[in-house]
Formats: sequence, C-alpha cells, structure tokens
Amino acid sequence: MYNIAILLYWLLIRIAALCGHRKARLMVSGHRSVWDTLRTKILPGDKVVWFHAASLGEFEQGRPLMERLRRERPEYKILLTFFSPSGYEVRKNYEVADIITYLPIDTPLNARRFVKLARPEMAIFIKYEFWRNYIDRLTYHEIPLYSVSSIFRKGQYFFKWWGRYTAASLRKIRHFFVQNDESIELLATIGIEQATVVGDTRFDRVIDIKDASKPLPLIERFAQRAGEGEDQIYAPHFTLVAGSTWGPDEDIIIPYFNAHPALHLILAPHVVSAEHLDAIQHKIKRPYARYSQLLSGEIKPENAECIIIDCYGLLSSIYRYASVAYVGGGFGVGIHNVPEAAVYGIPVIIGPNNHRFREAQDLLAAGGCLEIKRAKDFKALLDDLMAHPDMVEDAGTASREYIADHAGAADQIFNAIFGE
Repeated sequence: MYNIAILLYWLLIRIAALCGHRKARLMVSGHRSVWDTLRTKILPGDKVVWFHAASLGEFEQGRPLMERLRRERPEYKILLTFFSPSGYEVRKNYEVADIITYLPIDTPLNARRFVKLARPEMAIFIKYEFWRNYIDRLTYHEIPLYSVSSIFRKGQYFFKWWGRYTAASLRKIRHFFVQNDESIELLATIGIEQATVVGDTRFDRVIDIKDASKPLPLIERFAQRAGEGEDQIYAPHFTLVAGSTWGPDEDIIIPYFNAHPALHLILAPHVVSAEHLDAIQHKIKRPYARYSQLLSGEIKPENAECIIIDCYGLLSSIYRYASVAYVGGGFGVGIHNVPEAAVYGIPVIIGPNNHRFREAQDLLAAGGCLEIKRAKDFKALLDDLMAHPDMVEDAGTASREYIADHAGAADQIFNAIFGE
C-alpha cells in the first residue's frame, strides 16, 4: 500500500508539472539529473556522509553538523539531498557540501539504485524525514542511519494502528537525537529505546548566524539617527523589526506605525514581489524607503521613518538593530523563525498560530515571546513596551537566556556520531 501511494503521488507531481506548476516542474526536471550526478561526483574510495533534508528549515538544522564535519573531518565527502524544490533551488550551490541533488521518490528500485551509487558510510536524516524504502535499503547494507533534531507528537501516524509498518521501519534507525522528553516517551510506545534528548540544532545555527552577522551601516544609521552636524551623538530610536511578514501581519503593524511617530519600522516581508511591495507602500502614510533606494543613494536613511527590505538574505543580520522584533506568519500557516530574532536578546512578538512550534511555546512561558491575537492587542503591547524600557529589557533577557540554555545539540550529536 505504501509503495502504491508513493507512485500515485509521483504521478500527480508529473501531471502538475505538465500543467505548468512551477515547483512540480522543477522537481521533475531535477530528478532527471540525479543518477548522472552520483556517477560522476562519487568515486571509488570516497568516504561519503549522506545528509537528507526535506526543505530549507531542515537544512538549517543539519547545517551546524555539516559545517563542523567539513572543518574537523575533511576526509569525508558530504552528500546533501533535498525533497523539496524550495530547499534544493535555494541551496544547490551550498559550498560546504560536495554533492547536492534531489532525493529520488521513495520506491524500492530508486532506493536500491541510489544507495548503490552513493555508497554512504552513514546517513543522517533531519527532523521528519522517514522514507521506508531508503531505511530498508540502508539497513540491508548495514549502513548506520541517524535521525537528528527529530520531534514526535501523539497524533502522528507512527503511533496509530495503521502506521505500524512505518513504525517497524523506524526501529531500524541506529539512533534518534530528539528535541524533547515527549518524543522519547512516544518512541518507547512503539519499541524504540535508542533515543537521546539533545534539543534542536537550530539554536546552534542561530548563534552561528548571529556571530557571523554582517554590519549594515545604512540600517544602523536609520536605527541610530544622528542629529544635525557631524559632531552630534547618535540617539537610538525605538525600532520595530518585523520579519517574514504576510498581509495579515502588515494590516496590524502598519496602521500602528502610521499613528505613532515615535516608532520606527523595518519591514522585511516573507514574499518579496513587486505586487506585495507595492501593496505595502500604499498602506504606509509616513516617509519610507526601500532598502535598494538606500543602497543607490536615492534616499538617505535620515529621510526615512520606515525601511522596506526588498531583497532576501538580510533579515538575520537586521534583527540586531531592533528594540523589539515581530516574527510573522502567526495569522496564517504558522510563525516563522523565532530563535533567529530571540538570539539578539530582544522581545519577540508573535501571532496566535504558534502552538506547533516548541521554541515559541517555551519562549512564551519564559517571557521572551509576547503573543497577540488581534490589532488591539498589538496596540496595547507596543504602547507598554515603548513606555516601559524595563519591560523590554526583561523580555530581552529571557530571550537571550533561553537561546543560550538550549544551545549545544550540534556538539552532542557530532561527538556521538563521529567521536570526540
């Protein structure tokens, strides 16, 4: 039944590709080159470690391990596979990995062929990736498979009667490095004892990102605007950095910004498209600039009260200039990367759809995250934060301490797999 479902899924992907669906088309096209890539880039005698991530989020969780492996064990070749085009297309040129491909669809034939060509010494699957045929083929060849940053919930099909066949495959995994105690308890109910709580490698990743974050002089000039004359001392503004925002987030944030001259705003939307940027600009009633306009010199930071980030890749560095952060997505499919902001020791505001995100729940309990459910909640919260610096400081300290307390998973996993 599993193999039939997989084949039907692949058939639907191919049909979608023929109908012009962009991601499906990229996926089908990318799969065609997998076998030639493996043949040409993996040579006899290569020592290969295979990392598999579904998409970008899982890639970021595996990244601290890959980068440490590259630094400390350069004799290994790193094979990185993705399931999703949104992961592969963004990271297909990731310099740390030696070989980057899509993972062929999980059929017995593909699994047999892939493992034969890749010849990995070990495999590391990240978070939710549990492909039965690949697990079986790795087990057949006695290749150890590890699951890292995995997290399990009671409602998952592994723990239902109809998921018992997949649960049997999970028992073949050498070790699970899970995020919490609940995952250990759930795995035990299906006979899996080879599991250790280490936390989420994403905390190590956001610390690495913070340490490597690049200064952005134009953003700094905006957030700490100088007065008239070159001898004036910089006076910081109360700056809200709103990252990964969607329309519903912006419908709450922008009206408040328009009505409160003391607040300065940096808005980094999740979707950077001409249509979305135009929609944002039409809502803003105070002086603003796109970041590209600052770079070109068309507008000076001193002449803007809002900056719209019209490119990708800067958000993790921009949070350092925030008095308070807002992480978007909580009024849609779910919040985005809360630790990416919290690592800077600032309060983080989120919307109500946050229950599936453990770090958000923990930060809410610790006081580093602050939840809003409607526009009036946002107004009351921002009014309080702007009026009470001690409230900002206390929430920021809670954020900083939470990240520091939960770091170290990557070291534990690396040492357990590759030795001290």
